[in-house]
Amino acid sequence: MNTRITELLGIEYPIIQGGMAWVAEHNLAAAVSNAKGLGLIGAANAPSEVVRDEIRKARELTDKPFGVNIMLLSPHAGDIAQLVVEEGVKVVTTGAGSPEKYINMWHEAGIKVIPVVASVAQARRMERVGAQAVVVEGCEAGGHIGESTTMSLLPQVCSAVGIPVIAAGGIADGRGMLAALILGAEGIQMGTRFLVANESTVHQEYKNRVIAAKDIDTVVTGRSHGHPVRCLRNNMTREYARLEGEGKSFEELEYLTLGALRKAVQEGDITDGTVMAGQIAGLVSKEQSCKEIIEEIISEVKDLAGKTLSKFS
Repeated sequence: MNTRITELLGIEYPIIQGGMAWVAEHNLAAAVSNAKGLGLIGAANAPSEVVRDEIRKARELTDKPFGVNIMLLSPHAGDIAQLVVEEGVKVVTTGAGSPEKYINMWHEAGIKVIPVVASVAQARRMERVGAQAVVVEGCEAGGHIGESTTMSLLPQVCSAVGIPVIAAGGIADGRGMLAALILGAEGIQMGTRFLVANESTVHQEYKNRVIAAKDIDTVVTGRSHGHPVRCLRNNMTREYARLEGEGKSFEELEYLTLGALRKAVQEGDITDGTVMAGQIAGLVSKEQSCKEIIEEIISEVKDLAGKTLSKFS
């Protein structure tokens, strides 16, 4: 399956694993890359030496390209921006801010820069400042989200920019990937489906909760303060909603979630932890290896593409 994304990144299948905080570590990233997609290490709020260690451990597991996702609001973002140059990372995806001040440095180091965007305006700006592609993420995604859906935002961005577009949010199988390709994307990014992969080190209770999720089990908190986050319903989200309804400050609400994602991912606290997952969680029904996930999706795309075309012949 050849697209501008496979050519840009040097991968066989245009499938990227999301750079999820506490989830996207070296084991998962290497497994996705070995399965001929692109794995990502999520830097999140980790200090540079932790990220350096993750990069080197990933290199011990794969000789394929992989990348690092940098959260630009992190106090360590500047250090990690330099670190990826020092470590010879080939691809950087970014979120929570603009990577403009780092792009020239990254380009000089031969790093491909792919920001995650949630609007046409952001996509156009990223193209102007030199991004080689963008990830268009709809509000169906897990974690921090924008307002527009993937179905509505994706074709608008594809019509607005000339660089390749990667679709994210609400995609977990060949049907979703084929729909994204038809809408103009040249690749997809998935988080929730890879979260439950065999190689994912996420706590088994977290994986089980995602696998058991129904279509209506996600909820978005934080809309009142402009920081919407999608996760699975539990005691924490109910308490957050109650306090949000009472008009509590953003600082008070954030205190409630302090360390909650780590508790869910590492300790399996699915009651009071933050169990981030996309709306597509209801479609995720089993654990598989990253290789099985990617090959199954590609097989579905090829089969569905033929069946779709036959309906119009």
